[in-house]
Amino acid sequence: MSVNAEQRKILEHVVGAPTSAQREVLRARVVLALAKGGSNRIVAEELQASVRTVSLWRGRWGRDGLVGLRDSPGRGRKRRLEKSKLARVLQVAVAPNPEGGPWSTRSMARATGLSHMTVARIWRAHAIKPHLSRGFKLSKDECFEEKFWDVVGLYLQPPTKAVVLCCDEKSQCQALERSQPGLPLGAGHIATHTHDYYRHGTTTLFAALDYLTGKVIATTREQHRHQEWLAFLKQIDREVAPELEVHLILDNYATHKHPKVLAWLKKHPRFHLHFTPTSSSWLNMVERFFGEITRRVIRSGSFAHLGELVAAIMRFLVQHNDNPKRYIWRADPQQVLEKIDRAWESLLDAMYEPISVTAH
Repeated sequence: MSVNAEQRKILEHVVGAPTSAQREVLRARVVLALAKGGSNRIVAEELQASVRTVSLWRGRWGRDGLVGLRDSPGRGRKRRLEKSKLARVLQVAVAPNPEGGPWSTRSMARATGLSHMTVARIWRAHAIKPHLSRGFKLSKDECFEEKFWDVVGLYLQPPTKAVVLCCDEKSQCQALERSQPGLPLGAGHIATHTHDYYRHGTTTLFAALDYLTGKVIATTREQHRHQEWLAFLKQIDREVAPELEVHLILDNYATHKHPKVLAWLKKHPRFHLHFTPTSSSWLNMVERFFGEITRRVIRSGSFAHLGELVAAIMRFLVQHNDNPKRYIWRADPQQVLEKIDRAWESLLDAMYEPISVTAH
């Protein structure tokens, strides 16, 4: 039986690939063994297969080559599920679990009368994940669309001779000291840290992310009152070139609109404020930076005192500014608004047309 070089390469790849199905591996091994000149009986004994199996794939190879080793269309028994049962699972998936807590395949199986494996297959086929959840909140700001376009417009068409700074405060950055050193990362196990810790106070990180360069102007303070915010504005004023206009993207926190802050801004007309809609922090790119510093510094560290945490934050800022990474708005604004409209429709439907589920 003949096997050319290209066919041999493909067959050997099938045998060595960890993702190959065992039936495909056996077929490839049969052909490779037969190509060495072995008889059906010898190859069957070598691979611990039946002579009939070896004979089958010898014939398929001789007739169709590589194509002959593939499964025929429609191989295997078809799974059948009544449409009414499928509809039941899809209906139950969007309703609360009467047993409490999130749905599992077994709790949904009890509610629908199906096996948990059938429920799992339906979840996979329809991309249903009722066991997962994530936080969200739709803005009730009456001027949502106006503020949305004001902020996104700065991202899409930044003004010339100006900087666009995404500003916010990250309060309650805790200096936590783990009660014991964690076990190091090693082959076969992950890094660890103890569940208990000592608290050594908190600090507030004030940050202004330059949208065009990715650099961050930042400082830490014990509190986040209007006094600290005003001091941070003065820091921004010192660090931004005087010939540039300053556009600040910020939320509706009361300190940002304090009378003393507004009085200072009136004396510094190059500052322009752009407020995000309420409950829409996702519009502010500095939140991406806060997520990164939380994951890489604050949450993963162990600090014997507050000064250690502040020093770690400042080291990270220096490293970030030495090689800044931009966070770029890439979403289509109109599609974002359409998605929000659909979310409101779904939310209102859920509020006024609740679905009740009883055990099967």
